Amino acid sequence: MTSRRSARAIVVAALAVPAALVLAACTGGGSDSPTRSPGATSTTGTIGTPVTQRCAELLPESALAVYGKRFELDTDAEPAARSAAATIDRQRGRVCVFRQVGDRSVTVTLAVAHLPEKSLTTLKDALFERGGSVPTYTVEGYFALRDGVGRADAFPDPYWITTSSSLFTEPGSAQPVLDAARRAVAPTSSASPSSSATPAG
Repeated sequence: MTSRRSARAIVVAALAVPAALVLAACTGGGSDSPTRSPGATSTTGTIGTPVTQRCAELLPESALAVYGKRFELDTDAEPAARSAAATIDRQRGRVCVFRQVGDRSVTVTLAVAHLPEKSLTTLKDALFERGGSVPTYTVEGYFALRDGVGRADAFPDPYWITTSSSLFTEPGSAQPVLDAARRAVAPTSSASPSSSATPAG
């Protein structure tokens, strides 16, 4: 992956999705403490295009089956304030929280946004500076593990896909979720060779 020019970081604060908010949300599992985020869509008024795919399309049951547990969609869950999912919610994206049947403390949060190019550039620059690039995500992607919660981000332009869960202990653990969502929004993106890997249950 080629390095990003440092000059691009200068414009980060002026773009629609602030990099500081992205980095502040890097702790990942925002869905375990659901609170409604402020209603403003962005500091500049620029918002994303609505994501039309439903949660069942973005993350079918078969994609979650690789974790060896059964999950169900929590239709009442709301993204935690200042989380990546909350940012996507304000950008007219789709936020989905799946809870493990039998242990509702275990969640998989998936959020997808369709964003303008400048907003995507802001996000990519912020995540590149943080580190954790993952070439096996097919598209530009990143992974971070903090406080026992893994967060993965992928960019099948013009989409931003982010997912977080305590099940994601390394980059490959999140790949089935990313691959499923990527296929739903950008079916022309080729699947990575490792996309069929099954995470340890």
